[in-house]
Amino acid sequence: MFAVVPDPIPARMRGLNRAEVCDVNFLEAVRAWRGIPRPRPAPDAPILPGSTLTAAGFGELFESQLLSRQLDLMARVLRVQNKVFYTIGSSGHEGNALLARACRHTDPAFLHYRSGAFMAERARLVPGMDPVRDAALSFAASAEDPASGGRHKVWGSKPLWVLPQTSTIASHLPKAVGTALAIESGRRLSQPLPIPADSIVMCSFGDASANHATAQTAFNTAMWSAYQKLPVPILFVCEDNGLGISVKTPEGWIAERFSRQPGLDYFFADGLDLAAGHAQVQAAVEHCRRMRRPTFLHLRTTRLMGHAGTDFEVEWRALAELCAAEAQDPLLRSAQIALESGWMDAAGVEAAYETLRARCMAAAIDADTRPKLQTLQEVVTPLAPYTPAAVQAEAERVAPIEARQALYGGADALPERQPPRHLAIQINHALQELLGKYPQALLFGEDVAQKGGVYTVTRDLLRRFGPRRVFNTLLDETMILGMAQGLANMGMLPIPEIQYLAYLHNAIDQVRGEACSLQFFSNDQFRNPMLVRVAGLGYQKGFGGHFHNDNSITALRDIPGLVVGCPSRGDDAVMMLRTLAALARVDGRVAVFLEPIALYMTKDLHAAGDGQWLFDYPAPGQALVLGEGRVYAPDASDLVIFTYGNGVPMALRAAVAIEQQLGWQVRVVDLRWLVPLNAAFIGAQAATAQRVLVLDEGRQSGGVGEGVITALVEAGHGHLPVRRVCGADTYTPLAGAAMFGLPSDNAVIGAALDLAQEP
Repeated sequence: MFAVVPDPIPARMRGLNRAEVCDVNFLEAVRAWRGIPRPRPAPDAPILPGSTLTAAGFGELFESQLLSRQLDLMARVLRVQNKVFYTIGSSGHEGNALLARACRHTDPAFLHYRSGAFMAERARLVPGMDPVRDAALSFAASAEDPASGGRHKVWGSKPLWVLPQTSTIASHLPKAVGTALAIESGRRLSQPLPIPADSIVMCSFGDASANHATAQTAFNTAMWSAYQKLPVPILFVCEDNGLGISVKTPEGWIAERFSRQPGLDYFFADGLDLAAGHAQVQAAVEHCRRMRRPTFLHLRTTRLMGHAGTDFEVEWRALAELCAAEAQDPLLRSAQIALESGWMDAAGVEAAYETLRARCMAAAIDADTRPKLQTLQEVVTPLAPYTPAAVQAEAERVAPIEARQALYGGADALPERQPPRHLAIQINHALQELLGKYPQALLFGEDVAQKGGVYTVTRDLLRRFGPRRVFNTLLDETMILGMAQGLANMGMLPIPEIQYLAYLHNAIDQVRGEACSLQFFSNDQFRNPMLVRVAGLGYQKGFGGHFHNDNSITALRDIPGLVVGCPSRGDDAVMMLRTLAALARVDGRVAVFLEPIALYMTKDLHAAGDGQWLFDYPAPGQALVLGEGRVYAPDASDLVIFTYGNGVPMALRAAVAIEQQLGWQVRVVDLRWLVPLNAAFIGAQAATAQRVLVLDEGRQSGGVGEGVITALVEAGHGHLPVRRVCGADTYTPLAGAAMFGLPSDNAVIGAALDLAQEP
């Protein structure tokens, strides 16, 4: 390495902007070089004796490194002028350009945010790409940013197969593993893949992120799969700079933790030295592609200029330590290689450096003049695309009658020719229908295969469709949802099951932070459509307490772009599933299908044996319109009850008693769609009401009922007498005490009696 900063540290180096220090270090080191260069190598010759990297290859990699550095320096200069809005840089990590060179541009990449050099190098692989302009537009939050349309500074590119990531730590690892598994699933199912069948997935992250629980679940799933001889062609790249913002990673920890893991093949490469690191990076990529096994590449890096522009390292890090890190600058080593090899002289290195500085600054200044997002409508356009006519046409599309008869075992066995059935059986038949209609659909989760689910809702699907389309997963909700995103990335229609609503919460960031944000942060260039089945809500008797009777969906209600449907009866469930599958296929949406456990086996409504909660299977081609509710006694106006799920049969029972006691005609409105709430529909139903009762089996705080009342008020119906009957803000205990915190028939009747006392 060049001698950069002598010891003791000169006064001129104290208190300086560290970006300026790195900039000055590089130029002074190049200008001061007095070595004797080797004869200039031929382009296809090794850049240095013993290296596997050619001179021409080195030249391109060095240019990518310089470009990345100048983007970082540009961001630090222009941020104070409010022309740039992101300063987490790639300085010290420029060795990841080696990864871009070793991989193909069709190898999906889920990137660490310090990946500027990777992007610059991968851009070479597709004609017409301009990584400087693209990055500048992203830094400037321009609406013309090709990655996100100005919504976030992300490393992303549709042509380069770089899926944009959020900043949530390690949250991209599960979906990266899911994508690797999906490559093999698609190949085995003979489903067309958007990338070559021998592609690998590249996923990079920092050494601190490797400790995160979300990262650990991804490592575990990859190794769990490899242990069973399942192909998992993923290259985990840990870019180890020894720091997580200000927290140091213990020296040697990453190697100790990952070098001896079963089912994880470990490689180390020096990312600070292109000539030395090239061979091991190339070996790791080739190994992963050939063996189709999880591969862990431990890439040595350093971190320069702090975590971000707002991180003044001199306030918490010893200056000598800072200078030592800056002396390891990979650009210094690359400049040294360029000079010693004879590939470039000092004037050429400086000229390249300054030419790229000018190019990056010019691109950034131009980007600042380009259009920005101007309205809320522009911001949200890619968030939740919805083409109603196309979705409805797809939902109503019916598989050929011959195929349906073959699926169910003959014309007489078609579900629409069967007697009325309860919810669990109707969902089962609907899932059979979807798996038959969509050959790319896969159903998976804990216990869904041989057992047929805890409540037998998926019974017989394994026998009918085989283990490649219906399969059990490991017990890990985070990875179930990560796998779903990966399958969707590869063109499949994933139908994952989360066994209980209470188990969704420890994995919900895969919905909130990842699945639902992808269309938004990629400007709708990438989509991961998925239909998540979740068994939940309360009233399940004799089983499980809170963890099997979670009545709170509040965590789902504020996820932008998500759709949540909740049926109360079997025919609605079938039509809703048809619509949600179509919404996923046509518009790429993420949906949760919330199944009320207590209604799975319910057959009766008012009295034992009345069979009034059994319904015919909807004819093929019948589907719901998104947001469309079901209205019982639509002409009744004395009292209108808004409810959903278990509340629907409860309200219908209570309506009979209310009519008997008060003489009121009661209308019951089943919302069916809980996210987003159809405010216009709610307002229209309230327009002819004399009184309103909101029956929400969820908790008092943050429940659906709050949304219904808000919709009423905003529609101008705040003058109506209103009562809310809802669950208590408590967890659910065992046994009979479970019902104390939930709405009941009597509570509904009592609320109506209270309304009757109002003038």
